[in-house]
Amino acid sequence: MDASLPPVSERIVTAERTVRAPASEIFALIADPARQPEWDGNDNLAEAPAGQRVTSVGDVFTMELTNGQRRENHVVEFEEAERIAWLPAPAGEEPRGHLWRWELEPHSQDTTLVRHTYDWRQLADESRFARANWHTPERLMGSIDRLAVLAESGR
Repeated sequence: MDASLPPVSERIVTAERTVRAPASEIFALIADPARQPEWDGNDNLAEAPAGQRVTSVGDVFTMELTNGQRRENHVVEFEEAERIAWLPAPAGEEPRGHLWRWELEPHSQDTTLVRHTYDWRQLADESRFARANWHTPERLMGSIDRLAVLAESGR
């Protein structure tokens, strides 16, 4: 095991901020995979076919990455306008154990606390550890900030 990696119990990264937009509008940007490349702060997502709006646990949406690979994202948590989480996997394979989660907490009709989490405590594919460790709160905040620009502008 690489000594530069955090202990398993610490392999969860979170960032959050308040966004001046209703939770339903923010969630619509997250739950529509075709919109995700617009706010991806990691510049990792190239495109997703339209018409994949997530509506429940068990949905699987596909995404093309900037490196040309294709991902299938298995939705494991879903509460409309509140929470969504998925486990990515290479196309045709089982998820490797890392999870992306978005949680929205309305503070008022027009402001929402947005929390973004990357959890790699269950990641079993050691070839992914260096990339997983690269995800910091600052990188997650990059996605939240880009999402906020879209949501606050009504785009």
